[in-house]
Amino acid sequence: MAQHQAMERAVVDDAEPPLLPVMDANGRPGCPPNPPSALDGRIETFRRTHYPDTSDAVWENWHFQLSHRITTAEELSRFLTLSEAESAAFERADALLSFAITPHYLSLIDPNDRDNALRKSVVPTIAETIRSADESDDPLGEGEDSLLRCLVHRYPDRVLFLTTNFCSTYCRYCTRSRMVGHSEALSFHWQKGLDYIASHPEIRDVVVSGGDPLTLSDEVLDSLLASLFAISHVEMVRIGTKVPMVMPQRITEGLLQVLRRYKPLYMSVHATHPDELSSRSVKALNDLADSGVVLGSQTVLLKGINDSPETLRSLFHSLLKVRVKPYYLYQCDPISGSEHFRTTVDKGKALMATLRGFTSGYAVPQYVIDTPGGGGKVPILPAYEVGQDDHALYLRNWEGNIYRYPTLREVASC
Repeated sequence: MAQHQAMERAVVDDAEPPLLPVMDANGRPGCPPNPPSALDGRIETFRRTHYPDTSDAVWENWHFQLSHRITTAEELSRFLTLSEAESAAFERADALLSFAITPHYLSLIDPNDRDNALRKSVVPTIAETIRSADESDDPLGEGEDSLLRCLVHRYPDRVLFLTTNFCSTYCRYCTRSRMVGHSEALSFHWQKGLDYIASHPEIRDVVVSGGDPLTLSDEVLDSLLASLFAISHVEMVRIGTKVPMVMPQRITEGLLQVLRRYKPLYMSVHATHPDELSSRSVKALNDLADSGVVLGSQTVLLKGINDSPETLRSLFHSLLKVRVKPYYLYQCDPISGSEHFRTTVDKGKALMATLRGFTSGYAVPQYVIDTPGGGGKVPILPAYEVGQDDHALYLRNWEGNIYRYPTLREVASC
């Protein structure tokens, strides 16, 4: 008994208080940096300034958004005054990743703020040309698990189907920067991928990714989804995309009609920051949910962009309001030139501690490291288990208090 009490006192004495979130003037944790109304005003100002003769119908056409992507420093300079670090990046011919941004996404960026979160996520800087130790062009070893050009089979029951190497907007920390933006069409390899899935009955889950599959036409997507759902052992299909944030105009009634045909259909939306959730993106996500698509989000933890309790909580609350469940919070992959984006894992755990208990469980994603070398995703948690003896497991709750859970001894069977 005395030993047990000593253990409990030691655990309590060693307990570290959690990193508490900052509260606003009303005692509520974290408000969105820019609510939709402010973002909509920014979009309207951007359109009046740079596209005064563009009608609503044209602006809302996703083909217009694609064909008017900004892809060079000269074009970008019409909208933003480039910093020295940004200008230098465009002058480097050996940059790994292509540059492109849709007019819609560019309209979300405050042109007067060089520290703007969205700007830092999509506009290159010279820092990404610096390759640090342990970084790699393919840190997750996808090439080693790619039996075919378009297919990665890492986990026993699911595959990653790479449909395209094209995105409407390129994130600077992209784990597939080695392949996106290049000319070869992955669709040439689709039939081999479909044949592989059909011949492996253990595959029950197909993740359709890229590039961004929602940049494909309705007809092509319809054909691909029909082929996948026609395979009897495929139980579910997931689409990975950032389109609802960077080009929400793509979520048309025609696309929704295609998606309604297939169930169960899941969509993992790449969400970076609350400033992405303009009213137009909110509408796109609500339309997807209304059409029966099950929505989750994937967020990469990025230094100086979203690595604060207020930003993450605001993002996850905003997503839940449009029926997107925060699914994964990724530690940034050690892709070549990514050191300036990566936080420490300790900071990531501290940030997770500001979510658990301070907001609803639905707003708490799983913090994971996609292990370098192809080991798959590993969940990372703050230190909630703080000790154990013969009598109990000692647990730290969200307030930093220690509680004991009685443990049972294994009884040997006769």
